[in-house]
Amino acid sequence: MAEKLKGTTVSRSLIEDLSARMGKLSQQSIVPKLAFIRVGERPEDLTYQKMVTKRCAKLGIQTELHAFAEDASQEAIAQAIEEINHDDTVSGCLMFRPLPKRFDEEALIKLLDPKKDMDGITPASLYGVVTGQQVGFSPCTAEGITTLLDYYHVPICGARVVVVGRSLVIGKPVANLLLSRDATVTICHSRTRDLNVLTRQADILIVATGHPKMIGTAGLAAGQVVIDVGMNWDEQTKRFVGDVDEEAAEQIVKAYTPVPGGVGATTTAILMKHVVEAAERGIA
Repeated sequence: MAEKLKGTTVSRSLIEDLSARMGKLSQQSIVPKLAFIRVGERPEDLTYQKMVTKRCAKLGIQTELHAFAEDASQEAIAQAIEEINHDDTVSGCLMFRPLPKRFDEEALIKLLDPKKDMDGITPASLYGVVTGQQVGFSPCTAEGITTLLDYYHVPICGARVVVVGRSLVIGKPVANLLLSRDATVTICHSRTRDLNVLTRQADILIVATGHPKMIGTAGLAAGQVVIDVGMNWDEQTKRFVGDVDEEAAEQIVKAYTPVPGGVGATTTAILMKHVVEAAERGIA
C-alpha cells in the first residue's frame, strides 16, 4: 500500500512556525493584513475566502474584502487595486480568478504591485519564479508542492519529474521551481502523444489538469511519488476526486497525495506564509 502524503500535516507544521513569527511582528506593533478582491459570488470563491479568513483569524492576520458585483466596471476594480497598492496597512492582496470574461483580467493583474501579489499572478512575480530572483512571491500551489515534497524528504535534485498541465497557475511555475532545484522536468498536456509512457517514467509525477481520474493504472509505475493537484466534484459518488485515480495509485506507487487533504491544505498555509513574509519584508 502506498504512503499518503497528507497536506494537513505539512500545514500544521507551517502554521506553528508562522505563529512564532507573528509573535515577533506583534512585539513591533505590526499586524499583517490580507486584502481580497472578489467579483461575483462563485461558490468556490466564497468557500476559499471563508477558509482563508478563518485561518487568518487564528493566526492574527487581519483581512479586508473588496467585493464587486459581476456588472461592476473595470475602472472600479482598477481603483481598488491602486488603493491596495498604496495602503501601507495592507501587506498583500489575493484576487479571486478567473474574473468574468467581460473584464480585461490581464490588464488588472498588471496593476497589482508585485510586492503585494500573494499568489504569484503578476508578470514580475512569474519572472521571479523563472529566474530564481526574489521578486514578489511564487504561486501558492506551486510552492506548496515543493514544500510538501521537502517535508516528506522526497529527493528533488536529479529526479525525473513529469508535470501534466501547463498553466501559469500550477504547471509552468512548479516546473521552474523544480528546475531551480536541479530536477529534470518534462511538461505534458492534453495533446502530448504517448502520455502514459512519459508519466510512467517519472520519479515524481505532478498532475494538474482539472480532469477527474485522467491518470490511471496505465500511467502509473512502482516507486513513484504522485502529487495530485486536482479537485473535481464527482456527481456519482458525491465527493471530490483528483486528477489521478486514487485507488489505482494506492496499489501501484510509492506515495501519493490524497484528495481532499493533500495539496489544497498546504496551499492555504503557503498563502499565510506569504502574508507574514510580506509584513516582514516591509520592516527589513
